[in-house]
Amino acid sequence: MKPALLLLPALLASAVAQASDTLGLSDTIVTASRIEQPRSSVLSANTIFDRNDIERLQARSVPELLRRVPGVQQNSNGGIPAYFVRGGNTAQTLVLVDGQRISSATTGIARLDYLNIDNIERVEVIRGPRSSVYGADAVGGVIQIFTRKGRNGLQPSVRLGAGTNQTYERSVNISGGNQSTRFIVGASLNESDGFDLTADNQGNDRDTEGQRNKAFFGRLDHDFNQDWSAGVSVNEQNGKNEYDDAYDDMPGTPEDQFRVRGYNGYLQGRLSDTWQSRIELGRSEDRNKAVGSRFNDGAITTYRHSASWLNQIQLSTTQELNVGSDWQRDRLDATNAYSKTRRENLGAFAQHSWSTEHFSTELGARHDDNQHFGNHNTWNAALAIPNGDNQQWILSYATAFRAPTFNDLYAPPGWGGNPDLDPERSRSMELQWRADFMETHWEASLYRTDIKDLIAYDSSSAQVENTKQARINGLEVSVASELMGWTAQTALSIIDPRDRQTGKTLQLRAKRTMTMDLDRRFGNLGVGATWALFSQRYADAANSETLAGYGTLDLRSSWQATTATRLDLRLSNVLDRDYHLGTYQRPTGPWPAPSIDYAYQEQGRAALVSVTWTPQL
Repeated sequence: MKPALLLLPALLASAVAQASDTLGLSDTIVTASRIEQPRSSVLSANTIFDRNDIERLQARSVPELLRRVPGVQQNSNGGIPAYFVRGGNTAQTLVLVDGQRISSATTGIARLDYLNIDNIERVEVIRGPRSSVYGADAVGGVIQIFTRKGRNGLQPSVRLGAGTNQTYERSVNISGGNQSTRFIVGASLNESDGFDLTADNQGNDRDTEGQRNKAFFGRLDHDFNQDWSAGVSVNEQNGKNEYDDAYDDMPGTPEDQFRVRGYNGYLQGRLSDTWQSRIELGRSEDRNKAVGSRFNDGAITTYRHSASWLNQIQLSTTQELNVGSDWQRDRLDATNAYSKTRRENLGAFAQHSWSTEHFSTELGARHDDNQHFGNHNTWNAALAIPNGDNQQWILSYATAFRAPTFNDLYAPPGWGGNPDLDPERSRSMELQWRADFMETHWEASLYRTDIKDLIAYDSSSAQVENTKQARINGLEVSVASELMGWTAQTALSIIDPRDRQTGKTLQLRAKRTMTMDLDRRFGNLGVGATWALFSQRYADAANSETLAGYGTLDLRSSWQATTATRLDLRLSNVLDRDYHLGTYQRPTGPWPAPSIDYAYQEQGRAALVSVTWTPQL
């Protein structure tokens, strides 16, 4: 796939751009500094989806939204998803829900596919390192999900959907309140028979891989007065996710039984005219029980308690200081015997912002004291220079780190754990350009990230070691415009992720990706399409096997039949493209028999129709 072909939709979008007053670009952001601020003042590359975007795009999961973010790629290895932000691996991206970490302490992975999209108000993605604000794991970026808030009045909502693969979706919620107190409570149940992920149809792997996700959520916010407010929320998902035991010569019928819970509370207010403070408390639980697998049966639960104190101090009309501290305790409850089952981390950070007519700066630093690896410091610096009234150049540098997981450090005997591991460390340089001209909003980022002390299995020592290094170069471009009444948003990414020792391309990363969303309303009728292109990727670290590039086309339509009733229709992979995101090896018999390579199958053409009823009471 030629780079010019990926650039073509963006160039076409700008060439015919019309008035863009209705682009709907979000004007505030929280994740960059952990305090709400104007998006125009943020110097980090970012992407935001609000509730209107979720409904317009008819996204039914967080991963569906993320594939539209430049620099974000996804992989599905036999029904187990992974995501790469700017070429980093899954555990190098920090995932938050309402400010609280939700990843597993053993794998470092947050199962974004488990989160209930009907309870999501907003998704913010910071592209690039942010350890100077959040500490560990924010190497590739930060993904933060904000749950829905109640609104004034009283409004119930019921949604019913049905689609391909015996897919059924049901959700109900009710929100309400007044000027001082607002609430929302809801539940959902989504089920699907799925499809067969493996191609060789051996044994029990001939079956389809179904999913079942049951969710409950609730939130209460109260304003004591103009300056002080507080709130609490609860969010729970549980169910099962079936997959194929592809590496077993006698496959069974394995499934992951999961439960993801989060409890959050906050108190915020003004201590003075120039000082705003916020206290956050959280508890999360990530439980996964493997059932029916020959090798992986067992349950692992991560319990995480956290507390944060965040402060925004207005030093002058042009200068602002954000300071804060975090405490976190992780505890593990596992069927298998880990050598240690808990650890704590205490961190403190400060970030100074200065904005004038001629330039803007950002300088931040953070210190973490971890019970395992001791002290670790990170920092960032950025300089923004405007070019006229409608352009801006931003130059930045940042360091980051990923903390070793419990699997890396304390895994049971024979699993390769190494208690002497150091954190993975990175440094990144980035040049951004932002502009508004030709009635179009443009953003481009050119970056380089160097990562050292990468944790990988070393066969000579039969355990994981800090032996790897990687270098990632990348270019991201995003364009948003109005085209003769059509809303067009295009995201392009070109990356070159390399293993520094071997010079090989990091596996499962496509070097070129592009997505384009095109939507328009004709009165009560809305139509839209998503075109996505991905170049080939290597299936293995040796770069000896490739997965072919591919493109998909999705179509969607909505009809506001009455003020209270909306009908949605979504057609995915309309052209029924056959593509693959991962491979597996099937042994031809008991060990040491040789294996044969196969590619996992992905969803073909699929449809989903739904009706949403939101009466006004």
